[in-house]
Amino acid sequence: MSERSESKRPSALRTGWLASRWDRLNGRQRVAGVDLARGLAVLGMFAAHLLWIDDRFEWADASTWVAVVDGRSSILFATLAGVSIGLATGGRTPPVGEQLKTARRRLMVRAVLIWVIGILLVLTGVPVYVILPAYALLFFLAVPLLPLTARVLLPLAAVLAITMPIVQVALDDLPLWQTMSGAALSLAIGWHYPFTTWIAFLLAGLGVARAGILRTSVQLWMLGAGAALAIVGYGADAATGADSGAERSSFAGALWTARPHSTGLLEVIGSGGFALAVIAACLLLCRTVLMWAVLPLRAVGAMPLTAYVGQLVVWWLIASAVLDAPGDLAGFRNLEPFWPLALWTVVLCTAWALLIGRGPLEWAVDRSAKLVADPPQVRASSRR
Repeated sequence: MSERSESKRPSALRTGWLASRWDRLNGRQRVAGVDLARGLAVLGMFAAHLLWIDDRFEWADASTWVAVVDGRSSILFATLAGVSIGLATGGRTPPVGEQLKTARRRLMVRAVLIWVIGILLVLTGVPVYVILPAYALLFFLAVPLLPLTARVLLPLAAVLAITMPIVQVALDDLPLWQTMSGAALSLAIGWHYPFTTWIAFLLAGLGVARAGILRTSVQLWMLGAGAALAIVGYGADAATGADSGAERSSFAGALWTARPHSTGLLEVIGSGGFALAVIAACLLLCRTVLMWAVLPLRAVGAMPLTAYVGQLVVWWLIASAVLDAPGDLAGFRNLEPFWPLALWTVVLCTAWALLIGRGPLEWAVDRSAKLVADPPQVRASSRR
């Protein structure tokens, strides 16, 4: 090989590497609208954690609009879990045979790893309700649901969305949660995001993935149905919803509310519909040239686990160093950390996605799941 050709080779390799990173983020193997929705959900949870938010939300007062992130961001995240599981396991065609067995094993390994990461975050003492333990339990619950079709999943999601909030009121009222062991169990299973009711959101996401979420007709149906559900849930709450006193003092009040994180019937209907509408809107937007304008948000959504964990780890480090108290929520919020953390997350995720590729935690979890769950012949072929 000549010296001239050798000098050109590194440049060609760099070009090929950058092109492959660009294709990983923007190629057909990724769904840009789903990445955008995940990016919004992650940054919404940042805002819910780091900003002082008034519970009051009024369309006529723009200063209250930030309240939209409270509760709805985490429900959007849970619904997207179902969408992601559906897309990763065949989309419209549920897996069967050996593919189904492999998909189930991978999902269980992912669930275990996400739970462990969640518990480690809980142990930092950062004063947030970490969603990852609940997320892991939802993954476990999804294991037997993988072969189901949209015609089964969507009606089942609707039935659970209506019935489980009734059961949830009784579950939340158990004396267990007032004990030390109950408090520990609550953190270990992410009871702030109770899987007993939140399974409805995962089912809805899995159902629309099985319905063919990449089709324009499905996206338009999601947008219309989601908006209608949001109007019904929030409209009923505005007209007849229980006030905070009634919510604390009566079964009916605890059920008939759309307050964020209440798991009341109206919250499940309204916020579940909101999540479907946001996902549909993101998918439709990414059918236009605007998908390039939101590329940084899509980069965050391409590595949501890394972004979410990174935020809490940085919070823990800063609060420990500056406040000498990781659990001082008011003190940390008073440092006004939201914009620096959000902007740095967007910048770093975009740079990582374009220069390196998959998020580090996403790569580690996926690699571990395949090493543990895949049959030996599949692992051998992937190494070739």
